[in-house]
Amino acid sequence: MGDFKSFEEFWPFYLKEHSNVLNRRLHFVGTSSVVLTAFTAVFTQQWLLFALLPVLGYGPAWVGHFLVEHNRPATFKHPLWSLRGDFRMVGLMWLGRLGSELQRAGVQG
Repeated sequence: MGDFKSFEEFWPFYLKEHSNVLNRRLHFVGTSSVVLTAFTAVFTQQWLLFALLPVLGYGPAWVGHFLVEHNRPATFKHPLWSLRGDFRMVGLMWLGRLGSELQRAGVQG
């Protein structure tokens, strides 16, 4: 994991660390669950739901890294950029536009 001067420099590295489609799908499930749960917590004023957010977000993602991708999550060294990268990646997945970003970063699939 290199030293990056900007998020835009970090972004291709982030995508390469998520080259396995199953890993990306696990991130999609986890991050989407976090967003849905956060909205539910606010809407219903069930504040204890916020305690679930780390488990919902990191659980599937870390399964994806340790058991599928066989790499170390970038969040260990670059926590804020990794969080931003995760939301960007999942947002692009929701929009159906991740493929061109993967191509640009040289990631297959």
